Amino acid sequence: MITYIIRRCLMAIPTLLAISIIGFVIIQLPQGDYLDRKIQQLEEEFGDSSSLARAEELRVRYGLDKPIWMRYLKWISGFVRGDFGESFEYEREVSELIWDRLAFTMLISISSLIFTYAVAIPLGIYSATHQYKWSDNLLTFLSFVGMSLPAFLVALALMVFAFEVFGVPLFGLFSSYYEGAPWTWGKIGDLLKHMWVPVVVVALNGTAGLLRIMRGNLLDVLGQPFVQTARAKGLKEWVVVVKHAVRIAINPLISILGMSLPSILSGSTIVSIVLGLPTVGPLLLRSLMNEDIYLAGTLIM
Repeated sequence: MITYIIRRCLMAIPTLLAISIIGFVIIQLPQGDYLDRKIQQLEEEFGDSSSLARAEELRVRYGLDKPIWMRYLKWISGFVRGDFGESFEYEREVSELIWDRLAFTMLISISSLIFTYAVAIPLGIYSATHQYKWSDNLLTFLSFVGMSLPAFLVALALMVFAFEVFGVPLFGLFSSYYEGAPWTWGKIGDLLKHMWVPVVVVALNGTAGLLRIMRGNLLDVLGQPFVQTARAKGLKEWVVVVKHAVRIAINPLISILGMSLPSILSGSTIVSIVLGLPTVGPLLLRSLMNEDIYLAGTLIM
C-alpha cells in the first residue's frame, strides 16, 4: 500500500509539470499582454499614452520583456518555494490574494457536497421503497427539473425570493456592516445567513443526479435473492432495506465522491459571479481575461 501511494505521488509530479506548462502557455496565447491592454484602456480614458513610460517600467519589473520560457522558469521555480509571483492588476503578491478566497471556495464546496449526499441518499432510498407511488413520481419529476435548471438562474430566483419575502439582500457572503470586519460570532452568524443560497444552488444539480443514481442502485439490489431471503427470515422491512440493501447500493456513490468535488468547484464559478461571492472562480476568470499570468497560473495549479 505504501509503495502504491509513493508511486502515485511520484506520477503526480510530471502531471503537474505538464499542467503548469500547458496552462502558462495557453494563458498568453492572445496577442499582447496585460500591460498592452492597460495602455489601451488608459488611452481610451484619457486620450493619450502618458503612462507609457510607467508601463515599460512595469513590463521590466514583471519580466514581460523576457521570453516566455524565462518567465515560466522564474514562476515555476518560485512556485516550488511558495512564491507565486505578483499579480499585475492588483499589484499584490498572489499568495495574499488567494488564501481567503480559497478558504471560502472550499467552505462552500464542501458544504454543498455534504448537503448533496445528506439530501440525495435519504430521498433516493424513499423513492426506491415507494416505487411508482405519487411520492416517487413527484421526486422523479423534481429530480429531472433539478438536473435541467441552470444554476445561475436558480441563484437569481432565490435572491429575488429571499429579498421579496424576507427582505434580506443575499448578495455576497457578508452584510456591508461585516465586510472587512474582524471575525466575531456576529460575523459568523451573518456568514451562515448568506451562505445557504450558494450551497443550495451549487448542490442542486448534483443532488438531483445523485438521487436518481441512489434510487436505481437500490431498486437493483432490492431485487437480489439475498434480499428475498432476508425477508423470508422474518426481518423487519426497514432492517432489510437499511442494513442489507442500502449498504451495497451506496457503494457506487462513495466511489464517485472523489469526482464530485472538482465538478462542484468548477460549476460554482458562474454562481459565484451572479451572487458576488469572494471565491476563486471570479478571480480566475478576471485574471484569465486580463492575462494576469502569475495569478491565473497559480489558481489553475
